[in-house]
Amino acid sequence: MADNLHHRDDASDPATGQATSREFTGVDELRQGVMAGERRALARAITLVESTRVDHRSRAATLLDDVLPHTGSALRIGISGPPGVGKSTFIEALGTHVVEAGHRLAVLAIDPTSARTGGSILGDKTRMEALARHPGAFIRPSPSGGELGGVARRTREAGLLCEAAGHDVVLIETVGVGQSELAVADMVDLFVLLASPGGGDDLQGIKRGIMELADLVVVTKADGDLAAAAHHAAADLRRALHLLRPRHDGLTTEVMLVSSPTGTGIAEVWTHLVAAHRHLVTSGQLDRLRSHQATAWMWDEVRAELALRFRQAPAVRSVLAQVEAAVEAGRTSPTAAAQMLLNRFGSDLNPELAAT
Repeated sequence: MADNLHHRDDASDPATGQATSREFTGVDELRQGVMAGERRALARAITLVESTRVDHRSRAATLLDDVLPHTGSALRIGISGPPGVGKSTFIEALGTHVVEAGHRLAVLAIDPTSARTGGSILGDKTRMEALARHPGAFIRPSPSGGELGGVARRTREAGLLCEAAGHDVVLIETVGVGQSELAVADMVDLFVLLASPGGGDDLQGIKRGIMELADLVVVTKADGDLAAAAHHAAADLRRALHLLRPRHDGLTTEVMLVSSPTGTGIAEVWTHLVAAHRHLVTSGQLDRLRSHQATAWMWDEVRAELALRFRQAPAVRSVLAQVEAAVEAGRTSPTAAAQMLLNRFGSDLNPELAAT
């Protein structure tokens, strides 16, 4: 990312289609671009909130405070499932149906980050080629950065910016690598779990905790030779869900079948999601849910920032490598090592502790 916000973008005016030029010389100009629905401004704003630079974090906080009053009206949907289940194909089919119905859609697709190199594929625009070309859709791939649940740390901020830019449906695709999906459940209104037509074997691979988070389970690839298997898998899932308590009062976790390539079942899935969201709104549950999510978001930020400051503290940094080596070698217990590091961190915060 550039060192400052001064940036010139050539874009098309959404009303006239004519090429326009706009300079983003500060947070206010960037906010105006986002609020006007300019795609380049939205992309630029998300890049800003994803930055880890201290000065950028300050500007990002200002930007988010400015746009916050213009957010909250979108339908927020989380989508997860094991690798190979067809998440991108499903999202493209569902997204195409949504934009063709007149909605403005934002897809925040979280790419897996390599644990070895730190690199990510960032190929969602390629995998959702048709949807990416639609003027009513905005697709933003972001590296997961190894975050728990496969969700990039700044996904929440990106979602708010998309809402401020006029996108009334926001889909968040998670990596779905078996980690806790609580992270995405804490930032969306409805959570959709995708399952393959693998019957009992596939059901064994879905953790109970993830099943408990699901507001809707969708069995993919329900066509051709896999149609019968998909129906068997759906029956197994319905039996399993019957034993679990739904996340929201008055809503039952349904199991639906789709064929993303043919579009079969996609309209029904969308109709179900809209009805479920309407129930949350009218029952007052959505307001309570989002209030809880905002508080959880605050504490996530506190924990992440404390961990960063902890590692950067001089008293910790000076001994961290040696302490880690002692733990790895079995010379020091993890509990004792953690307490020692915390004490040193405390002495950085309050020098008087160092003398006690």
